[in-house]
Amino acid sequence: MKINFTASLGRSAAVLFIISTVSLSQDFYSARSAFSPAQYDTNIVFESPNKNFSSASHPSSLLNAWGLDILISNNGFGLGGFYRHQYTNELFGTVTFAVSDAKDDNEVEYVTYYGQTIVPGKINRFLLIPLDVGVQYRLFADDILDNFRPYINGAIGPTMVFASPYDREFFNSLGYGQAHYTIGGYIGFGAFFGSDKESLSGINIRYYFVPFKKGIDSMENGYGGVDTKKDFGGFFITLNFGSLF
Repeated sequence: MKINFTASLGRSAAVLFIISTVSLSQDFYSARSAFSPAQYDTNIVFESPNKNFSSASHPSSLLNAWGLDILISNNGFGLGGFYRHQYTNELFGTVTFAVSDAKDDNEVEYVTYYGQTIVPGKINRFLLIPLDVGVQYRLFADDILDNFRPYINGAIGPTMVFASPYDREFFNSLGYGQAHYTIGGYIGFGAFFGSDKESLSGINIRYYFVPFKKGIDSMENGYGGVDTKKDFGGFFITLNFGSLF
């Protein structure tokens, strides 16, 4: 009787061991499948708590620009403005407007004892006012850093030359002046400097073509006649200051 009880106890223990082993095996495989790489991506993704960070760090392209031009030439100084639109990484369209002095090549200035400047024989003062539409092409866009952006440019458009009598004070003479119109333009080269993507600063050297076939009275020639000025073009150094939007 004692022997049978022991055998029965042994069989019961064996059954419990087998059941426990099967149960542990099932739990192990369930845990393994739960952490299987096939079901879960192991990459760690960092996300900024600021939901606007992504859009703020990647602003939209600034394709337009406008600004101020300061013109310097043998004729004096001038002021103007420009508008620019970007079509490709190299090609831009431009609109420029300026007002500057224009002088006759034969003018000789004298300073009087009282500090006044006079030009003997001068008949008219001239203001050159071009409005030009053109193109600007950036050079070496893939080879040079953005803090130096060279380009070539050219433009064409209507040009007004305003002639006012020299024998009157400057502002008073404007009421007695006459406007003359022609077609002109310019070609040039220059560069923008700096790494700021929202501003423009640079220099442009241009040669303006402003022909007047009929000519405009300019100087007394000393022989009782009048010389006319037929070409109002020339070299201009233009300083550019603007911003992009």
